[in-house]
Amino acid sequence: MLLFVSAPFIQELPSGRFIDGILVTALLLAAVFAVGGRHRSLAVGLILGGPVFLARWIHHLWPAEGVDRFYVCSFLLFLAFIVGQFLRFILRSPRVNSEVVCAAISVYLLLGLIWAGCYAFVARLNPAAFSGVPPSNQPLHGFDALYFSLITLTTVGYGDIAPATGTARMLAMLEAVTGTMYMAVLVARLVSLYTSAPPSEEVGRSSST
Repeated sequence: MLLFVSAPFIQELPSGRFIDGILVTALLLAAVFAVGGRHRSLAVGLILGGPVFLARWIHHLWPAEGVDRFYVCSFLLFLAFIVGQFLRFILRSPRVNSEVVCAAISVYLLLGLIWAGCYAFVARLNPAAFSGVPPSNQPLHGFDALYFSLITLTTVGYGDIAPATGTARMLAMLEAVTGTMYMAVLVARLVSLYTSAPPSEEVGRSSST
């Protein structure tokens, strides 16, 4: 949430790329810590997160195009692993508690972040993939990519930024469907867990008396 809220202000600062690197590093550490309950998950998280961390700071010091593309690809792979672990936890949880709710919210926000990375990657390959990006003739990146992703995920669709190529439209279509299906399946799952939860001890004692 801090990364999302601060993104439009950070990119305007002279040291914005450095602050963004710190926030991305904090996100990596928090994600690895969140799924690191098992040794296997912790090991995979560290293996996938290590290249992201190195690529992000190498790109900060040496902003080459190849390093940038490697950073985006490795970041997307890492986020896909984290989302998979969260979904696994939600679907296997026997009851609804604060951790399940936090995991569900995290998955929704991470989906927006994943698609933002996909949009930015497509825009790097083809700067004309999106129209209406401020300022004109600027490839979709940074906060603009995150903004377009979340607007598409929530199916709001303001229309100020629009996909202009087949690949970009396909990604936007998939994100809109994913956001809708995720909310439908998630609500059904949480309601099922809540209604099937065992009665509390207090209810058990009162019924027995």
